[in-house]
Amino acid sequence: MTKKKAARTNLMVVTIALVIVVLVGGIAWFEVRAIHAARTWTQRGEDTLLTIQDLNATFRQAESGQRGFLLTGREDYLRPYLEATDHISSLTRHLDELVVGQPEQQQRVKILNAVLDAKLDELARTIALRRAGGLHVAMQVILTDVGRNYTVEIVSLLDAMTRVERAALEAHQEALERRVSIMNWLVASVTILGVMSLIWTARTMHRLWASTYLSETRERMAAQHLRTSLDSLTQGVGVFSSDNVLVNWNGCFIDLLEFSPNTLHVGAAYADICDDVNARESAPRQPAPRDENLSRNREEIADDIIVLNSGRYLEIRRSRLPDGGFVVTVTDATKRVQADTILRESQKMQAIGQLTGGVAHDFNNLLTVVLGNLELCQAKLSDRPDLLKKIERASWAARRGATLTSQLLAFARRQPLSPTAIDLNQSLPELVPMFQRTLGAHIDVSYVAQPHLWPTMADAAQLENAVLNLVLNARDAMPDGGALTIEVANAVLDENYTSLQSDVTPGDYTMIAVTDTGHGIPRDVLTRVFEPFFTTKSEGRGTGLGLAMVFGFVKQSGGHIQIYSEVNNGTVVRIYLPRAADNEGAQTTQPAPPSPAILARQSSTVFVVDDDDEVREVTTAILRGLGYTTIEASSGEDGYRQIERHHADIDLLLTDVMLPGTVRGHDIAAFLKKYRADVPVLFMSGYTENAFIHQGKFDEGIELIAKPFTRAQLGGRIATLLQPAHDEHDMIPG
Repeated sequence: MTKKKAARTNLMVVTIALVIVVLVGGIAWFEVRAIHAARTWTQRGEDTLLTIQDLNATFRQAESGQRGFLLTGREDYLRPYLEATDHISSLTRHLDELVVGQPEQQQRVKILNAVLDAKLDELARTIALRRAGGLHVAMQVILTDVGRNYTVEIVSLLDAMTRVERAALEAHQEALERRVSIMNWLVASVTILGVMSLIWTARTMHRLWASTYLSETRERMAAQHLRTSLDSLTQGVGVFSSDNVLVNWNGCFIDLLEFSPNTLHVGAAYADICDDVNARESAPRQPAPRDENLSRNREEIADDIIVLNSGRYLEIRRSRLPDGGFVVTVTDATKRVQADTILRESQKMQAIGQLTGGVAHDFNNLLTVVLGNLELCQAKLSDRPDLLKKIERASWAARRGATLTSQLLAFARRQPLSPTAIDLNQSLPELVPMFQRTLGAHIDVSYVAQPHLWPTMADAAQLENAVLNLVLNARDAMPDGGALTIEVANAVLDENYTSLQSDVTPGDYTMIAVTDTGHGIPRDVLTRVFEPFFTTKSEGRGTGLGLAMVFGFVKQSGGHIQIYSEVNNGTVVRIYLPRAADNEGAQTTQPAPPSPAILARQSSTVFVVDDDDEVREVTTAILRGLGYTTIEASSGEDGYRQIERHHADIDLLLTDVMLPGTVRGHDIAAFLKKYRADVPVLFMSGYTENAFIHQGKFDEGIELIAKPFTRAQLGGRIATLLQPAHDEHDMIPG
């Protein structure tokens, strides 16, 4: 197009635009004035309705104040009346102003003012009569119904004015809507006309630019979009040519590979970049998991996971380009690798826990037989002190084995707990003197309290054992002396932290930290410290169950445990236990002293159910030795049959929790309750699984004796449950 034609086109566009502006401006001016007038009428109508409503309410307030005074004679009841009479005059004046130009409404307002004056006079007269002559004098005026007629007329006038104003308001609103609709139609028409004009103009002006300029603009925009997209990625991207030199990259490529900003430049050799990264690797490379979805769309040259000295895990992928070059994609895989590591550790610990729990169950049955038979022999060899000494040593070894299985069950998270709210600021300082005596004078023990410490929810006795285990481990780490610090604090574990941990719920916790200045733990050992039977101590100096028991107790209590250590700089173990509810009273960790076990002299019948023949045999032998009559069953089905035959003779049910087949111990107890609801039940087991333990707590109302048990323990529990009616009792012999 020539310049003359372009100028003519521009003049035509300007002329059309001016015509449209003038036309639209004129019409819009008239419509805006009409809309403004309609809105003014609407606003006045709404104000009139509000004034009528206010006048009606104020008039009712005056009547209410008058009635209150007439009934009570108290002057303070006149306050609403006095306030209303003052307000009515201002409202009527305002109403006069609002109805100017409306003859019918003005006439109604005039009548309303007269009736209101008469009504107010009537109210004032009754008040004066009440003051002068009492209620009966004022009631004579009220009973004439003059005031009532005034009220009816006032309400009628107000209702009529309301109807008229609402009708007028609706009419003005309809007019306003019509005007707005016309205005919208006009704007839409002009907009369409303007758009069509602009389209035509744009099409005409489009021919003024050369196609080369448009092509350059598109290319420039595409380059900007590509750069913005690359910089917005959380992955690092580096593009290399077929000559293996760098041609483009984004900011994350520099950040993830930890280059300084001036290190990379266009033309940098791929080999030089690889040498720089290899020099900062801290571990051998690992093959990265292959992404099948990406592999379908591109040819991947190689995939690696590298670990930099900073501890960052990077996943490197290299993919070919059609021109012979390739793209290097760098992804920060640190969180994923950490999460995978934590998951593997959690699965390993869970598998070990299930294994140790099963071993503990079988071992507890064996120990029950051993301890029971040793006690039976001990009772019959009172005249052989040489044999009694050997039996006592064997009993000590069996009890030691029971302690080990108890620690195994703690690690397996299968020990019954009785959580209570504990105030650690009260309980832990009481243990510090004992810790000091246990550790010796060469270790300085200190306690750091926190004001306003949250109470924690945990089993008091098990918590004390856990802290003691940590203290003893700290002692062994400081053979030449040092400092031990026990610290408590409030802690909030948020989702950012718990997402990288296993079996941790976000929330409020109470933290207990045990810190020593010992020799520390190497990194390769630190990942195994919670495994059962794992220990770095010399042979004979530890079982390797201390930290395993602490780990199991914390996890079963719904808590979290972390250990941090540096070689030659010491170790800190932090236990996080759930915060107790504010309405639960905090207690100390000191357990109540046990009451002495007693046994009734009268004979009772105990029904014993256990699938292990040796355990059942030694249990019934102990009970018969204590004077009880016994009935036996070797399985759940056999237990059903014995209950059907002997339910009238049974005084107590002693049953194993875990029985073979489909009938378990709690099923037998429920079956017996159908015949004898009053019969107490004592469960026994060396491994309860989850039969009576839910959310780390022992079910309420369940009585359980753990295997292995002694003669005194079994007799005491049974005697307590039987609750003999007479007063003569014998102490259970040890």
